[in-house]
Amino acid sequence: MPQLRIALNQIDARVGDLAGNADAVLRWTRHSVDHGAHLVAFPEMMLTGYPVEDLALRSSFAEASRRTLDELATRLADEGLGGVPVVVGYLDRTDERAPHLGRPAGAPRNAAAVLQGGEVRLTFAKHHLPNYGVFDEYRYFVPGDTLPVVRVRGVDVALAICEDLWQEGGRVPAARAAGAGLLLSINASPYEVAKDDTRLELVRRRAREAGCALAYLAMVGGQDELVFDGDSLVVDRDGEVLARGPQFAEECLLLDLALPAAAVAPPAGRLADGLTVDHLTLDAAPLAPYEPRFTGGTHPRLDDAEEMYQALVTGVRAYTEKNGFPSVLLGLSGGIDSALCAVIACDALGADRVHGVAMPSRYSSEHSVADAEELARRTGLTLRTVPIGGMFDAYQRQVELTGLAEENLQSRLRGTLLMALSNQEGHIVLAPGNKSELAVGYSTLYGDSVGAYGPIKDLYKTGVYRLARWRNEAAERRGETPPIPENSIVKPPSAELRPGQVDTDSLPDYDTLDAVLERYVDRDEGWSRIVAAGFPAELVTEVLRLVDRAEYKRRQYPPGTKISPKGFGKDRRLPITSGWREGS
Repeated sequence: MPQLRIALNQIDARVGDLAGNADAVLRWTRHSVDHGAHLVAFPEMMLTGYPVEDLALRSSFAEASRRTLDELATRLADEGLGGVPVVVGYLDRTDERAPHLGRPAGAPRNAAAVLQGGEVRLTFAKHHLPNYGVFDEYRYFVPGDTLPVVRVRGVDVALAICEDLWQEGGRVPAARAAGAGLLLSINASPYEVAKDDTRLELVRRRAREAGCALAYLAMVGGQDELVFDGDSLVVDRDGEVLARGPQFAEECLLLDLALPAAAVAPPAGRLADGLTVDHLTLDAAPLAPYEPRFTGGTHPRLDDAEEMYQALVTGVRAYTEKNGFPSVLLGLSGGIDSALCAVIACDALGADRVHGVAMPSRYSSEHSVADAEELARRTGLTLRTVPIGGMFDAYQRQVELTGLAEENLQSRLRGTLLMALSNQEGHIVLAPGNKSELAVGYSTLYGDSVGAYGPIKDLYKTGVYRLARWRNEAAERRGETPPIPENSIVKPPSAELRPGQVDTDSLPDYDTLDAVLERYVDRDEGWSRIVAAGFPAELVTEVLRLVDRAEYKRRQYPPGTKISPKGFGKDRRLPITSGWREGS
């Protein structure tokens, strides 16, 4: 059987940084060729970054993408790398009116190209366009209608892009019909909890359906609220794993494969779902037999807690560094939420780039500042203490506030102080709110909700405790000091805005609350189904009422790392003004 050494480069890309992304392709291609690769691949929309959102609608951006692609082909050849085919994703536009209602001439395409010999040898567009969750690809792109097949060293390699595997039909059965020896799919698949298991089973099933080995190349890094976890895969035609890349790390995954020889006559004609074969012969003759150097293997797997934690670290690092911010700032109350956010930031950026502010009021407990100071001692972050009592008294002398207004004034003073320090010193502010609080509106607009990024925005309170304990246990296993003070974990959670206040004064216990929220928010279950699952009707009514009325608050909360199947933001789009109430 012919042999082929593939190089799957699961690397990071920055949206809009065409020059920087092209440089990365050149650098990693050189690495791949230096290791003897015969076929080199990069993720979906590598040149532009993903997702580009409405940048796709700007003709100037699409033109720049195509120009960068042409220049990259030339640069690869000039660097002596033109002999090896390189598959790379980019943004393209149709040249003629697409046969889709409402789509003008020059409509965008989520595309990929094969570069070789200083030229763009073949281009194709994504066939299946996702339009669920965070995806809006029907808004932007025209689907592709070909099955691209390139003959490389005597092997026919079919090409696909991400959703082409996730949906039934299309390029997977077409690859079988074309007799491909390998199906290569390039992807920018965002991370979700447990998605790695789903992805593995999908790739195994699709390989069996395609009747050939399947290489699944994924992106890593982060873009706004999305993170990408890598975890590239190669399986044989029976779905057995041959190689698996690391999670949340850049890697050139190299693998020597023995694959079926291509048929003498290239595949041609019209296949499943109306796809037409677009075949290109690059190297018809197989390689002389050689001793395989890269025989596969699986990188160590992360458990669910570590996976979630690494996703949150990746999100903070990507948002801060890709936007050019030197450091982060957050309020430290001694509580579990701000403690976890601070430790995530330290792991993402280094403690020297993390600044905390303790802002005690008359209602702050003695351990509030003490726990914040202990956190700073354990992590090495910079901490200052700025009491807000004097500011609070000055406000009260001007206009006397009572009850909830008095409580929220304290939170808003802290928010104002954090934003002032951000303006003065150039840090970005991290908002420490968790998904439970955001769901029920248990936060203060322009107070604890201020900031540029919310590291734990998509993590329920029970998850906050889980990851805090995991992070401390991980430190202990390494012989390090656990970064989060035990008192921050074990004490009852409290906003400390009135004497003796605890969260359970206003909310159910978090185990119960999160169980209801997970059904209502993540699964879209209604009142009747949640009650039927055994939750008290009055409790469900109240929780759903709190969630519905807090929609306007969530619209004003900063972006944050998405780790669940349905995070607040693009995943969940509900009207602010609505007369519909569950259970009414």
